[in-house]
Amino acid sequence: MGAIEDVYDDLDADVPFEEFEAAVEQKVEDMGGLADEETAAMLIAHELRDEEVNSVADIEPGMDEVKFLAKVMSVGEVRSFERDGEDEDGRVLNVEVADESGRVTVSLWDKVAVDAAERLQVGDVLRIMGRPKEGYSGLEVSVDKVEPDDDAEVDVEAVEQYRVEDLSMGATDVDLLGVILDTDTVRTFDRDDGSEGKVSNMTVGDETGRVRVTMWDDMADRVEEVEAGETVEIVDGYVREREGDLELHVGSRGAIDEVDEDVEYVPETTDIADLELDEVADIAGGVIETSEKRTFDRDDGSQGQVRNVRIKDDTGEIRVALWGDKADRDIDLADRVAFTDVEIQDGWQDDLEASAGWRSSVSVLEDADGDAGGTGGASGGTTGGSTGRDAGQGGLDSFESTDSGGSGGTASATATAESADGDAGADGDPGDAGAVVEFTGTVVQAGDPVVLDDGTQTRSVETSATLRLGEEVTVRGVEEDGTIDAEDVF
Repeated sequence: MGAIEDVYDDLDADVPFEEFEAAVEQKVEDMGGLADEETAAMLIAHELRDEEVNSVADIEPGMDEVKFLAKVMSVGEVRSFERDGEDEDGRVLNVEVADESGRVTVSLWDKVAVDAAERLQVGDVLRIMGRPKEGYSGLEVSVDKVEPDDDAEVDVEAVEQYRVEDLSMGATDVDLLGVILDTDTVRTFDRDDGSEGKVSNMTVGDETGRVRVTMWDDMADRVEEVEAGETVEIVDGYVREREGDLELHVGSRGAIDEVDEDVEYVPETTDIADLELDEVADIAGGVIETSEKRTFDRDDGSQGQVRNVRIKDDTGEIRVALWGDKADRDIDLADRVAFTDVEIQDGWQDDLEASAGWRSSVSVLEDADGDAGGTGGASGGTTGGSTGRDAGQGGLDSFESTDSGGSGGTASATATAESADGDAGADGDPGDAGAVVEFTGTVVQAGDPVVLDDGTQTRSVETSATLRLGEEVTVRGVEEDGTIDAEDVF
């Protein structure tokens, strides 16, 4: 076996031997006799190792160049743009590709973009070489070279209409139909250029699960034009990850449209008797007790609000604290209500209580008889087009055979001003001035200062660390006047 074969056998790269051998011979010729075949083979192997990645999930911004195999999930439209100092417009085409590990957007340019728009089909398998970068909707690869590979196989299915269970990190051009489970308010933040940005959230669900939807700038106002129970189609969204969970984001390229279709969301709930301290769970049950909304003053002078309801299933009952805007939800006695992502905490008189904070959703279920089926107990269904309220007063005994489950939030569940006063997670309390705090959020402004958003509030952060837009970080330091002087960033 010769030197070229020896180096090739040690090379873990998806390159035919004939191509490798030809590249080695060309390298020997290019170097004018300064390298023998073994040296040239080692140089070519080094170049290939630098380019080759095992999967889409291995691609990271900052890599010089990557080469990978992926299947076409969607093909966008060719867009034109003006180049500085040039008469001819540039052209770009975005193509979403994927393998078993994830998805990524690749950008093709000029003539290659035009040719690809005419020839590429969803399901084509491509060999791609390009340069990774952080783009508008997350990671992108600017393509230097692309060619189809009709013989290769990539075990991933193309999706035209997504369901929640189909979402994966990096997915773009996502169209999803879902019923709105809950909505939040519009929040504002300042950008580096002095302009004001806006962000809002809602939760949507379908028969396969639920997902938190984050809307930016002009799209953020849509949260005030829709309401829980309506069915919407989310168009051209993109998937990001936050604190281990996938979120669907919608920017200026996307849309959220009300549609006259039925989509059913059935939460998989946990029996109240099975809830455990500090877990995050989904629960459901009949409302057997309600209290008036209470307001309280925070240390920074702002006001928060909280309201308690008690729900019951056939295994037990539990108090649920509704924080912030959730305290305004229209919930009455005899309603069946599902709460998702509530945190189970120690409550009054050593009982467990559930806290519905900014992560949680609150849905009045559609079931006029108060009877709901479920997983491991009971679950109620929410169907698009109706809030599902049972306004009748048929008696509380009708809920004794109802099951429920639970999930976690962020705030203390005891509905008193004393316990709520220092609660930063539930309703945006920045805490005591001059105190050492921790804050976790997504970078919505990079620069000086950095601005983090945790989905319900923002913080300015003074730090020397280099942070990227869209990056999720936790900072720790002294907070004064709403600005954290970060000693630690992790």
